[in-house]
Amino acid sequence: MSCAEALQAYGLRAIGIGERLLPRSEITLCEQVVLIGSGMIWNLYFAGLALLLGFGFAVLLALGKASASPLAALPAQGFVYFFRGTPLFIQFFFAYESFVLLPKVGVTLDLGFVVMNAETGWLTRAWLGALIVLFLNTSAYTAEIFHGALRAVPRGELEAADSVGMTGFRKFRRIVFPTMLRLAWPSYTNEAIFLFHATALVFFSSFPAWRQQGDALYYAAYFAEATFNPFVAYPIVAAYFVAGTVLLILAFGLVGARLNRHLPREARAKFRFRPQFIR
Repeated sequence: MSCAEALQAYGLRAIGIGERLLPRSEITLCEQVVLIGSGMIWNLYFAGLALLLGFGFAVLLALGKASASPLAALPAQGFVYFFRGTPLFIQFFFAYESFVLLPKVGVTLDLGFVVMNAETGWLTRAWLGALIVLFLNTSAYTAEIFHGALRAVPRGELEAADSVGMTGFRKFRRIVFPTMLRLAWPSYTNEAIFLFHATALVFFSSFPAWRQQGDALYYAAYFAEATFNPFVAYPIVAAYFVAGTVLLILAFGLVGARLNRHLPREARAKFRFRPQFIR
């Protein structure tokens, strides 16, 4: 099979478009590159949605953690402590086991005028169950970053906002949130990279791939077993992750430059990649 034929047959195989059967004999390098690249669609899906949803939740958690009210601070602190204090792989395991038990326990919604039985089997699918775990995990890490940035907002800016009569949500929207985001952005860029890399753990979690529509490591493991040569498939996965990381750094760098556009160049916070070996 030529590279063009492999691209046509397997380019979108991971989302159910194209050939249903995986190559079994005379597997070519093009087939491995295309199928593993197809699986990267799921890694990008997990990382993109988890970051998007986790960003908003993390802001709420950071505000709750910084709140003077124990009713807001204690639940936020407990959530952040739990998800930052336990390994991501263990979170995958317990989440899957909990989701498996839900249909057996049964979820009934009594709306007063009608009683509905909620179907929860879809939570055991990787596209949703694994996404929920990644969303909660990155929310906790991002909330800690934002909380530190909230505490670092210069007091002079807050006093200036008070002097011109800014209060409540307007003060948060115009002063606190932009400054918090600017201060937190280099660390948040690292968190985005770590989360992107953490999507590789979905393959090792208990969440199964549906109809052989797996992520990049799913297809890499298949090729390593089929060809008895892991030194081709896994370096391809690594190359895709390196390319994705570079694009992520460039995209977040553009946003960071936009956030810091009003500062002198020497005063702008610079991104430094800090590898995190245990998550």
